[in-house]
Amino acid sequence: MFTGIVEELGKVTGLDRLADSARLTVHGPLVTEAASPGNSIAVSGVCVTVTSMENGHFTADVIGETLARTSLGALTAGGPVNLERPVKAGGRLDGHIVQGHVDGTGVIVESRPADRWHVLRISARPELLRYIAKKGSVAVDGVSLTVSEVSPLTHEAADAVSGPLSADRTAGAGKHRDGWFEVSLIPETLARTTLGTSAVGNIVNIEVDVIAKYVERLLAGGAR
Repeated sequence: MFTGIVEELGKVTGLDRLADSARLTVHGPLVTEAASPGNSIAVSGVCVTVTSMENGHFTADVIGETLARTSLGALTAGGPVNLERPVKAGGRLDGHIVQGHVDGTGVIVESRPADRWHVLRISARPELLRYIAKKGSVAVDGVSLTVSEVSPLTHEAADAVSGPLSADRTAGAGKHRDGWFEVSLIPETLARTTLGTSAVGNIVNIEVDVIAKYVERLLAGGAR
């Protein structure tokens, strides 16, 4: 489990494509300090398993499903990534509960400066937006953020994605127009994460609040 509090900006040093997967190598001296093969590290919100380490670099195998459903498949050598180690039991939960299981991707459609912060508007599919609420939590590229605004979920879109979030409903919702949500970034977030250099058109990983998914699942099952 992670908290969405980025510990380090890492740098991709290699993404070797294989038949149906890839081998990702990242330079992250801080997160590899006490790590060992088999440990988990969140890379821009995606939980990966360390397979080897050397001189501050770690390598992880990324399966085809992950490459297709996250932004990891678009990484290039030299690019920055957000890195976080799992939270220790009994440690502080400074962000929110983040599993590193990305639910889908969104696209930055607007980036505007405010007085002492910066606002990003991110487009997302209805099957993700149903779990995103104003003042609720969302992880964007592994960064725990508070939702400042969210577009209404239309009845048409809600009907198209009724039921728990699952991969087999993605295609059916494709004909429905995307909505959006907004997050406000403070200077600390801008300076310490990849969101500080994000631009309109960038694809970002989105993980919705796992509590919302469990609540929906229980209600759908007629829990008493």
